[in-house]
Amino acid sequence: MNVDLAALPDDVETLQKLVRSLVAERVSLSEAKAEIERLNLIIKRLQRNQYGRRAERLDDEQLQLGFEDLNADLARVETSLPPPPAESRPPRTQSERPSLPVHLPREDVRLDVEHQTCPCCGGILHLIGETTSEMLDHVPARLRVIRICRPRYGCRACGTIHQALAPERPIAKGLVSPALLAHVLVSKYCDHLPLYRQSQIFARQGVTLDRSTLANWIGGACWWLEPLQSKLAEHIFASQKLFADDTPIPVLDPGRGRTKTGRLWVYARDDRPWNGPDPPAAVYLYSPDRKAERPAAHLANFSGIVQVDGYPGFDRLRDGGTIQLAACWAHARRKFYEVQQATASPVATEALRRIAELYVIEAAIRGQTAEARQSMRRSKSLPLVTAMKAWLEMQLAQIPPRSGLADATRYALSRWDALCCFLNDGRIELDTNTVERAIRPITLGRKNHLFAGSDGGAQRWATVCSLITTAKLNDVEPFTYLKDILERMSAGHPMSRLDQLLPWNWRPATILN
Repeated sequence: MNVDLAALPDDVETLQKLVRSLVAERVSLSEAKAEIERLNLIIKRLQRNQYGRRAERLDDEQLQLGFEDLNADLARVETSLPPPPAESRPPRTQSERPSLPVHLPREDVRLDVEHQTCPCCGGILHLIGETTSEMLDHVPARLRVIRICRPRYGCRACGTIHQALAPERPIAKGLVSPALLAHVLVSKYCDHLPLYRQSQIFARQGVTLDRSTLANWIGGACWWLEPLQSKLAEHIFASQKLFADDTPIPVLDPGRGRTKTGRLWVYARDDRPWNGPDPPAAVYLYSPDRKAERPAAHLANFSGIVQVDGYPGFDRLRDGGTIQLAACWAHARRKFYEVQQATASPVATEALRRIAELYVIEAAIRGQTAEARQSMRRSKSLPLVTAMKAWLEMQLAQIPPRSGLADATRYALSRWDALCCFLNDGRIELDTNTVERAIRPITLGRKNHLFAGSDGGAQRWATVCSLITTAKLNDVEPFTYLKDILERMSAGHPMSRLDQLLPWNWRPATILN
């Protein structure tokens, strides 16, 4: 409350009311500041949770949910505080102001004064400038019906009837447009909204779409997309350097009344760290089990380097002599990290420090050519790796053979040649984090969908995720991409020119026209 000291009232009762109001306002202000301080302490405690012992950590999604609620609490309390005087607020620089994307459409709202004469003196007002500010607005998604009218013409001379051909639909005799079909695909496989939730959202807009209907749409869409997934796999397996990994996916097994564990095998290529010319891509392939012959069959015609984790089934890839396996330092590091967190072992701590030195070098050479990376690694990383191996062998001889530390050490030493592949080839990364990031959306989807309804459902999951993940790797918006390619393929895009529809070659039809 602002009080004019030069114009205080003379009435005692009015003065008492004024004092009581000031005291109440000060108490409210103190309580608000105390609440802000309490919430900030909670936020700091949650942030420390990220770096605490593994058993004490929160799941990352749960942690982010906590931050969202706390930030909302802070905003509510800060809104109740009186705004500081204008002269006490530091001026905001242009870089501190949030900039809204230029590609968004603008709608102008003009707020003008009511009169064109000055209320002070009655003079005529003239324009000397204007103040413009922006707010980000949201236009809710809406459903619409596209009516297709095709006039029929008859010839009186010969009796022939002429009419334009009906447009092709992505789902034969279906009511869904390519745009709505792309929306359902992206909502399920990119934004992790199961079909029953999508059905509820449509119902709120007054449209009844059963889950079975949505599922039929997805099955029809994947019929169009499967050839594109195969073309994508051809591009990936034509590379000389791949990342490979797998992740479990629960699949409903009706015969036994429960789920079985299938696998999604993920193969990725990303040449950007060594400034390679080819675009990044990822492909997912489903199998009902984790047998070693699955990756062997996928890579039957592949020749080159495959960077993998410690799964023993990948060892079979060496049999033909055309595939070289490179190991992952992140997995080796994880073994020592778990020991260090559980026992505070100084040996594990030293191992982590030595591995961290390798990552510092990698950060400095990221984005350089393969030749430059290899040269830097030979001069800086090789001495570190050589010294680390001798040190690990010495430690292994001194620690209890059945301890967790011994297991971590043996894990690294047994894969030492594969771990050292990065020293001889600048294209090889230090770890498999590229494919780990590709697996992340599957993990999030698994938490929402719980399981795939069948082997076919898991295969469709692999098909759509292959295209969505590759689109995101190439900075292509998934909805716009899927909508456009479904329109083109259902309209008869030549199968011989599928390369044009791969995300890195794709251009929207509006640009092409």
